[in-house]
Amino acid sequence: MNYNILEYKYPDYSKLLTEIPDPPKILYGVGRGLTDVTNPVAIVGARKATKYGRDITYQLAYDLAKAGCTIISGLALGIDSMAHKGAIDAGGKTIAVLANGLDRIYPACHTQLAKEIINQGGAIVSENPKGTQTLKHHFLARNRIISGLAVGIIVTEAAQKSGSLTTARFALEQNRAVMSVPGNITSPLSAGTNNLIRIGATLVSNSEDVTQTLGFSVANISKERAMADNPEEAMVIKLLIDQARDVDELSQLLESDITLVNNILTMLEIKGVVSCIGGGKWALR
Repeated sequence: MNYNILEYKYPDYSKLLTEIPDPPKILYGVGRGLTDVTNPVAIVGARKATKYGRDITYQLAYDLAKAGCTIISGLALGIDSMAHKGAIDAGGKTIAVLANGLDRIYPACHTQLAKEIINQGGAIVSENPKGTQTLKHHFLARNRIISGLAVGIIVTEAAQKSGSLTTARFALEQNRAVMSVPGNITSPLSAGTNNLIRIGATLVSNSEDVTQTLGFSVANISKERAMADNPEEAMVIKLLIDQARDVDELSQLLESDITLVNNILTMLEIKGVVSCIGGGKWALR
């Protein structure tokens, strides 16, 4: 891969990173680097995320990216991947910060996701040179960069002892806003997020909570996408934006069972988002 090397003293180095106590002297990057970053928000959370955590993360990232925010995360399994995917599906920019060198993607199963991030105009960055292995202490150091690149972070799902909470601690030290999504009080993966709210983090239930907290002037989120309650509904709406489609076509494009697609369409019809226009085809209202 072709690397961009961003040194602390150069103009294209992130101004936000220069404000943190221990900024990396050099950042290695693939993609369009850190230039033209608008309203950067970090989203982090559990690797072994629940469906609730994954769905809410996707929707927040999607809506924030649609509103013009840049989504920052760590390319890890679970919450991080959903944050990147939500931003990509919204046509927005997202930046992934790795704990290892950029000569390989970790985890390897996210190689395609990394390519999509770059192709969408985002970037993959790391302070570690080529050949650096993925070691535990590198993740801790990486977390300060995730929070440092953003003006605020959102923890969407995290256990009481979680690496995501170290990112929140770095954010506080860096004078960044800390936000948290509340969760089921019986779920171990909500213990960390609920405790953050208890000790003062801003409660977040939608993207407007985030933009208002951070004082962003943002574009309006499309009415249709705001009506999607989960990633499956968002994907159906995305496929219907430009043209009407029948159930068979939607099923093939989504690689989903026809029964599931019919159920999604029924729910969207009830909410007034889509309608059947004849000939078995569905369209946005």
